[in-house]
Amino acid sequence: MLRKILIVLSILGILDAAYLTYVKVIEDGVCAVGGGCAIVNTSPYASLWGIPIAAIGGAAYVVMLIVLLLEERSDFFAINGGLIVFGLSLIGVLYSVYLTYLELYVIHAICPFCVISAVILVAMLIVSIMRLRNDLQTA
Repeated sequence: MLRKILIVLSILGILDAAYLTYVKVIEDGVCAVGGGCAIVNTSPYASLWGIPIAAIGGAAYVVMLIVLLLEERSDFFAINGGLIVFGLSLIGVLYSVYLTYLELYVIHAICPFCVISAVILVAMLIVSIMRLRNDLQTA
């Protein structure tokens, strides 16, 4: 059940990141919700080495989804998938904390879609911890 929750969260994260990437690349910062999204998405912090942060996040969500789907097909992912998803979600949460700091104290604007991504990552981290704990108890 926890794996299925992570799969759904990964898909939601992919959709959110795809929209933010579209807004950054195609629409040049014009978001459907409020001005904060546009301000954040056009800030210098919205890209890393010329790559939109949303695209990097989307790639991380895709990797987590692939790992979750491969857990039933591969011994390697069956054994290590929980740790991989935990590690990626932990990195995502830590980076989201940094980005939220930037939104609040440097950019002075909040992007609702960025907040959604942060919430998804926190939920994924919590669920992945629950999975690891269950795995340790059954071992």
